[in-house]
Amino acid sequence: MKISDGFDARRLRPKGQGNWPVRIGCALAALLATLGVLLSMAGVSSFVGHPETLGELNASPVGAALIIAAGLLVLYLGIWLWRRCRLSLRRARGLNMSPHLMKKHD
Repeated sequence: MKISDGFDARRLRPKGQGNWPVRIGCALAALLATLGVLLSMAGVSSFVGHPETLGELNASPVGAALIIAAGLLVLYLGIWLWRRCRLSLRRARGLNMSPHLMKKHD
């Protein structure tokens, strides 16, 4: 295959800025997921019989159920945000080529 004189392969890679904001977002998402797991564990421990885990906040079964629901919601939010950040990290390394020129993956 003949390579023309004006061809520069470095032009195919994007020159984008650094991906530090996305990495910080991934770290915050991991912290959110960890907080969600800890909240859910505190709510479950209140159901088991240790209501002093969070003090008066989950002393009743209704409060424990609310803590479990809030923990699962924070866990879901952390996982969702982490997956979005990871997707944007992977997508940034692509080539600047038209999609119809890429190979088709079945």
